[in-house]
Amino acid sequence: MSLNMAPSVGDEEDKRLSFQEQLELVKLPREGQTHRYMSTRSAYLPGSDFAKGKELPSFHSAAFGGHVYAQAGLAAYRAWRETEKEKGAQEHERLDIHTINGYFTRIGLATRPFIYTASPVTASRTFSTASVTACQPSVPSNSPSQDHYPLEDASLPLYPPAFTALLSFKLPEPDWDGTVSEQEPPPQERFASILSSRKPDEWLPAPPVDITGVVEIVGDDQVGTFPIADMKKVDMSEYNEGKPVHERRELLYYRLLKPLPDSEDPTSGYDANAHVLVHAFVADRNGLLMAGNHIGLGWSLGRAASLSYHFVMHVEAKAAVMREEDGWWIQEVWFPRAGRGRGIVESKIWSPRGVHVATEYQDGLIQGFGGKLLKEKDVQEAKL
Repeated sequence: MSLNMAPSVGDEEDKRLSFQEQLELVKLPREGQTHRYMSTRSAYLPGSDFAKGKELPSFHSAAFGGHVYAQAGLAAYRAWRETEKEKGAQEHERLDIHTINGYFTRIGLATRPFIYTASPVTASRTFSTASVTACQPSVPSNSPSQDHYPLEDASLPLYPPAFTALLSFKLPEPDWDGTVSEQEPPPQERFASILSSRKPDEWLPAPPVDITGVVEIVGDDQVGTFPIADMKKVDMSEYNEGKPVHERRELLYYRLLKPLPDSEDPTSGYDANAHVLVHAFVADRNGLLMAGNHIGLGWSLGRAASLSYHFVMHVEAKAAVMREEDGWWIQEVWFPRAGRGRGIVESKIWSPRGVHVATEYQDGLIQGFGGKLLKEKDVQEAKL
């Protein structure tokens, strides 16, 4: 196990955007029962944020999928909240995000806004659903910086949908009989000997692009500009050594970069459900890339892209709130299946107190080149 210590986030953290900055939406005119919103900031582009002197040729132009996934969830949730307000729902009658079932149908461009349309599908007192679709303009943004998108971008012609999802909302309930709540032991117990070997913030940063060959070239100390959450990757190499892929684990610590409201605030439009979306945003990072490393494509990964992503909450939204004083959350990741050019990524979201809060299930493309994309001599030359 490497004993390298992670550098302080310092100035890099100051440059990274908060949830409110990265995923803020501007409301557009409503069309009947369809609510419309537009993103205001460019999506994170993995690999565009290596430190000066460590830059690599661009791998792709595809935006981080967690951006549209979480922002679509925010659009659908705000549409649902508006529906509840129109019906006069009281605070104790409001539903929380229960599941997000998303499908990626077109590459998202980091330099153009997303236009969201969200509509209620079914409605009942305790369980309801809403659909959301995300499109992007088929022509460049009116913004010279390709960021801070102006309102007139909402009138540009659109490509077919890049993403679509069905969300379910559920009324919070206590455990049955007030006592029944079962889960496996948390990673804080199962991996105690590893996690106790250093403090959470002493682990190396989660790589901007977690592909073995890329990390070898740029180094394992790259913080990057990944927004919303600070993430640390636990070194699980000794634990995973010799195990079949489906038994291996990756652990990532994370916490908010900046505070996020957790109660109903009419001025901000955020509540505890925004924290649910933070977990969904974080859980999408690097999963398919890590899967590629484990199945032997760390030096020859040709393509990795999400097809479907399902996120299930097991508790009420308030139990997902991330407070600085509570400490670091843990994402536990594993890879149960790979084949036919695709792979499965599963993960569990664990609270600092060891509560299994949510589960992620993702299916995506994981495809390699015929030969090695990077060779050892290329790594040595790049380091010179």
